[in-house]
Amino acid sequence: MEQHEFAAGGLNLGKYFKAKNLKRDLPASIVVFLVALPLCLGIALASGAPLFAGVLTGIIGGIVVGSLSGSQLSVAGPAAGLTVIVMNAIHSSGTYEAFLLCVVLAGVFQIILGLIKAGTIGNYFPSAVIEGMLAAIGIILILKQFPHAVGYDKDFVGDEEFMQVDKENTFSGILSAISKINYGAMIIAAVSISILIWWPKIKKVSGIPAALMVVLAGIGLSLAFNNTGLELRDKQFVQIPIVNSANEFFGLFRMPDFGAIGNKQIWVSAFTIAVVASLETLLSLEAVDKIDPIKRISPTNRELWAQGAGNIVSGLLGGLPMTAVIVRSSANVNAGARTKMSAIFHGFLLLISLVLIPKIINYIPLSCLAAILLMTGYKLARISLFQHMWHKGLNQFIPFVVTIVAVVFTDLLIGVGIGMLVGVFYILRTNMNNPYFYHIEKNGNKNVFRIRLAEEVSFLNKASIQVMLTKLPKESTVIIDGTSSRYIDQDVLETIFNYKHNAFTKAIIVELVNIKHNYPVPKFKELTFEASSKTDEDQ
Repeated sequence: MEQHEFAAGGLNLGKYFKAKNLKRDLPASIVVFLVALPLCLGIALASGAPLFAGVLTGIIGGIVVGSLSGSQLSVAGPAAGLTVIVMNAIHSSGTYEAFLLCVVLAGVFQIILGLIKAGTIGNYFPSAVIEGMLAAIGIILILKQFPHAVGYDKDFVGDEEFMQVDKENTFSGILSAISKINYGAMIIAAVSISILIWWPKIKKVSGIPAALMVVLAGIGLSLAFNNTGLELRDKQFVQIPIVNSANEFFGLFRMPDFGAIGNKQIWVSAFTIAVVASLETLLSLEAVDKIDPIKRISPTNRELWAQGAGNIVSGLLGGLPMTAVIVRSSANVNAGARTKMSAIFHGFLLLISLVLIPKIINYIPLSCLAAILLMTGYKLARISLFQHMWHKGLNQFIPFVVTIVAVVFTDLLIGVGIGMLVGVFYILRTNMNNPYFYHIEKNGNKNVFRIRLAEEVSFLNKASIQVMLTKLPKESTVIIDGTSSRYIDQDVLETIFNYKHNAFTKAIIVELVNIKHNYPVPKFKELTFEASSKTDEDQ
C-alpha cells in the first residue's frame, strides 16, 4: 500500500512542469512566499532563535519537503505551535548547537514513525473536527492579523495561541490595537484588501497575481507617506536579515553539537518535537485534503518521512523544526495552486529574497501582508461553511463549533483534542443507537415485536439494547432476529440470553432467530488498489 502511495506522488518532478499547471502554481507560489516570509521571521523571533533560522527552515520546508512529500498542496515550514517547545528546548539544551541535535533526532524519530505507519492516525480525525479546525484557523487569522493591519505589531507575526507572549490575549490585543492605530498602516491594509477583492475581476490583468499588486501598492504608499504624518515605523516593515557577501551568508549556518548525544534532555526534547510536529502535520494534511478542489488524498506515512528528512536537513544546517502548516497550505489552495511545484517555488523565492534582494523585501509593509492573511482567514471561516455544517445535523455541528471555540481560546492541538472528545462522544452515541430496528405486528390482541439486529453489534450497543428490551410491555411476543448479523459481541449475547431466561416473569415469549452462542471476531481483509493511469494534472 505504502509503496503505491510513494509511487503515486512521484519524485520525478518533470511531469509537473506543464503549462496548465505552471500558470496556476507560479502565481500561487508568490502568494505563499509573501505569507510565509513574515511568519518564518516572527516564529523564529518568538522561539528565541536567529531570524536566519526561520527563513532557512521555510526554504528547506519548501524545497526539500516539497520535493519528497506526496501531498500536492501542503506547505511545510516553522510552525507557531512549536514556538514554546522550541524555546524551552533551546534553554534546556544549553546551547543552540545542542538544540540543533534535537531537531536532527526529531527528524529521525519522524522517519521511524513513517516506517511503522503511524501516519494512519490521521485517517481517524472526524470530519467535523477538521472542518472546525479550518474555520478556527480562519477566525484566528482575522483576529490576530487585525492588529498588524492597523500598525500594532507588538505580538509576533504568526502567533496562533490565545494567550500571547506579550502578556495580552487575542481580544485584549485587538483593543490595544484600536487604541494605537497607525493610520498609514490602516490605509495600506484597506487598499490591499480592495485590490485582493477587485483585481481578479479585471479580465485583462487577472493573470498578474493580486498579492503581487498588493505588495507593490504597499511599498508605493509607504514611500508616499514619508514626512506626511502617516509614515510607518521601522518595525512595521518586513525585517529580513541582510547578507552582504558570500562569506557572511555561509557564516550564518550552524552545525549541531553531536557531543551532546548523551544528554538525556536532548532525547526528551527531540521526542517531544517529533510527536507534536507529526500530529500538527497530520492535522494539516487532513485539512488540506479537505479543501483540495480535486479532492486528492495525501499519503500520510510518506509525509512523515518527508517531514523527518526536512527536519534532519534543517538541524544539520542551523534551522528550526518544521511541520506542514495549515495557514501557508490554505493560502496555497486559495491562490489556485495545482501541484507541489507551488511549495517548491516558494522555497526558492525565500532563498532568492534572502540572498539577492533583502533590501527590497524590507520595504514591504507588514500591514499589506496582513491583508492577504485576513482574506485567507475570511475564506476559511466563510458563513456558508457554518450553514453547511448546520444542515448536516447536531451530531456534526456541535463537534464543529466546540472545536472552533476550543482552538480559538487555547491552541491548535489542545483545541482539536477537545473537539475530538466531543466528536468521539457523538460517534459512540450514534453507534449505540443504531444496533437494530424493530416493528410491531398484531397477532389477535397480542403485540408481536420483531427486532432485527444490525450486521455488526458491538459492546457499545449493549446499553441501548438493554434499555429497549426492558421497556417492552408484558404479555407480548418478542422475536430477536440475528439473520443479518455477521458479528454480535459476547456482552450483547449475554444480555439477550439473560432476557430470554427471565422473560417468563413478565409473561413475555421470546424467540431467537439465527442467533449463535458465539461469534468469531471478524477479520479485515487487506485492500489492494491498482495505480490509476491518470496523473494529478489530468484529474
